[in-house]
Order: sequence, then structure tokens, then C-alpha cells
Amino acid sequence: MSNQATDTDLITSLHSLVDSLQHRVEELEALNAKLSSQLAVCRCHQQQDKTEDSCVSFDNSVEKSTKSSFGSKKLPGYDTRIMNHHGKRYVALKVMYFGPRFYGFAAEAQMDPTVESEIFKALEKTRLLVGDKKESRYSRCGRTDKGVSAVGQVIALYLRSNLKEACEDSEDPSKMIFQQYEGEIDYVRVLNRVLPDDIRVYGWCPVPLGFSARFSCLSREYYYLFWGENLNLLAMESAGKKFVGEHDFRNFCKMDALNVHNYMRKITSFAISPCDVRFEGNQLWAFKIKGSAFLWHQVRCMVSILLLIGQGHESPDVIDSLLDTDRIPRKPQYVMAPEIPLVLQSCEFEGLKFTCSSAAIFNEALRCCLPVEKDQSSLDNGTMKKKSSHVPLMSRPTEPSYEERRAKLKHKSARTEEFMTLSWRLREYVVLIT
Repeated sequence: MSNQATDTDLITSLHSLVDSLQHRVEELEALNAKLSSQLAVCRCHQQQDKTEDSCVSFDNSVEKSTKSSFGSKKLPGYDTRIMNHHGKRYVALKVMYFGPRFYGFAAEAQMDPTVESEIFKALEKTRLLVGDKKESRYSRCGRTDKGVSAVGQVIALYLRSNLKEACEDSEDPSKMIFQQYEGEIDYVRVLNRVLPDDIRVYGWCPVPLGFSARFSCLSREYYYLFWGENLNLLAMESAGKKFVGEHDFRNFCKMDALNVHNYMRKITSFAISPCDVRFEGNQLWAFKIKGSAFLWHQVRCMVSILLLIGQGHESPDVIDSLLDTDRIPRKPQYVMAPEIPLVLQSCEFEGLKFTCSSAAIFNEALRCCLPVEKDQSSLDNGTMKKKSSHVPLMSRPTEPSYEERRAKLKHKSARTEEFMTLSWRLREYVVLIT
């Protein structure tokens, strides 16, 4: 009887434990689903990397010669198993595109089309691609968001070459970058024949093996187009100059506390200039913002505040307050400026000179941002409130600070570990019963 009573008590305690776990499981279900989705994407990419075309042969001697030429240190992200029956060379391509049709530049799972995916389709169709993306040692300068356009985006990768010995060039830029090679493939013409009309390659340049389109970039410049009617341009320019220098821009971005821990960025120049476009007497202007690197949505957040200042809703001094993160650690809630008028204008690299041709693919962009009512900003798409209903930034609800976000992430991590511990304990009890 005592054994039976013990079993009964054990079953009762297990039921109680299951009931208490059920609530915790429901709380963590969304988090576990997200983690499972990310794991599935990673496995998919791993499987793609392992898949090889059976008709393509690889030569181990290429790996040996690469090690002997460039040292035993393996280049990051580069697999030396390159097809040996084609000449190849490492090149940078300058790309322009009109963004509204695309889900940003970078190819992401379940988001299509992207500019990057269209470029790789063209590379595969023209048989310029050497191996897969990993083997081509691909890099990109920036990840523009959905709807954003670019004139000076730069990517780098290995491409097929008519010159068998192009891949053996020295890493010394002076010996290879400015050399002209007769009989080389016209990469610009070949790619533009198959690319969609809203993407154009308009320049290419050979680059040394240590080059990265992302990490070798010295600076990036963005233009943001806006109509100047009813805006105080002098106040906006005065406010914009406050951005120049190295500052903590956590109040001017979409914060990613999981992956980004340093919000210091350096803005090297800011200007407001007129464009050669007018519409019914209204002048088109451009913010020109140049910096070494930018945070997620940083430019659109900066522009949003500048437009509020231009409309007279805020004082230029609000920039000083938002840059003082000791005083304002929590970002006030405000709407970002629209994405359509934002253009990645140029990316600067040391020693690279592209042979570029001009192309105009931004005429449609101007039609997307025609002036609206005279009492509104010309590019607010109805998202900015009228002056009578404007709530000052410093009086608005605020977002969690970086420290609060990190504490929340740490708490989630602790709850996940607790869930896993309780799950193992439950399994042990179930095994005990059975």
C-alpha cells in the first residue's frame, strides 16, 4: 500500500508540475518558434553550400598555389576550391538601382525580389559567376532598406575572365588596378543586357585580394530629396550642422540591442543643396550626409527631425538634446522620413577608379514625391501632423533605452534556460513513470 501511495503522490506532483510548466511553455512558445525558424534558415544555407554541380570539377592544385602565393592564412569567407577551367579575376562592380520594387538590397529569406538576388540571377545567366556566392568571395558595401535607391553601391567578387592569368595578380594595387587588359569581358555590357531596367551596372575595376566592399569603404554619402516649399531651410541647415562629428546616434536609429552595442558614428559633412528640378515653382532640394558608417535607419531618422525643424515644430536645439544620451537615454517616439527619396549616392575607396557611364533611372522617383498640401512637408506622405496638433518631441512617450533592452534580452535568455531545465526535469519524471 505504501508503494501505491508513493506512486499516487508522484503522479499528483507530476500533474502539478505539468500545470505550472504549461504557462511557462505558452510564454516561451513564440521565442522558440523564432529560434527554430532561424535554425531552419541556417540549415538551408548550409545545405546549399554543400550542393555542387556534378559536371563541375575542382582542382586541389588551385588551393595549394593560392596558399603559396598569399600565405597560409586563409582569407575570411573564401573557399579556395575555384573552377580551374576558366580564368578568373577579383573585381568590384559599381551598381545603381531604383529601389521601390525591391525588398532592400540584400537577399533575405522569404523576401523577394531584392537587388542582390536579381544581380546573382544575371551573373548565373551570363555564366560570369565563379562557383557559388561563398566561393566567389562576395562582399557588398551597404544594405539599403526596402524602397531605398542607390547610384554608387559597390560589390566585389570573383568573375570569369578571358585572361587565364588574371587571378595570379599581385595584391599590390599599383601593379594591377590600373592595368588595362585587352580582350577582357565587357562586364558592364554583358550584365546590363539581362538585368531588369531598374538595375544597372555602370562601372567595374579590378581589385586586390584583400579588398572588401564593406570593410575597405572609407566613407558613404547619402542624398535625401525633399521639396523646399514652406520649410525654413536656414533652420534646417543650422540644425544639420550639429550632426557633424562623432556622436552617439542611438536616438536617431532603429535600435538593434541584440547585435549592435556601439552607437557612436562619425558624420564628416552635412549640406543642403538645390537640385536642377522644379515643379510648379517648387524647388527640389537634397540633404547631403556623409559619414564613415551609418546605423539602421539612421539617415531617415535624422531627416525626420530636420523636417520637423523646417516646419517650425521643433527648435534646432532639439538635436543637441537628442545627441546627449546621458540626458535623453530613451528615444522619443516619432515617425521616420519616407524611404523613396533616400539615395545611396557614393561609396569612397582608396585607390579605386571606376570607368563609369551615366544612366538616368530616377525619373520615377521624382513622381513618387510630388509636393502635397502647402501646410505639410512635401515628403511626409501624410505621416507628419499639422502644426496645431504637433506634440513636442520631449513630451512624447519614449522607447526603451539600450540598457533596458539588454536587460529584457538577458531576462528572456534566463527564462529560456529555465524552460530547458524544467523540460529536462519533466522528461526525467515521465521516464520514471513509464
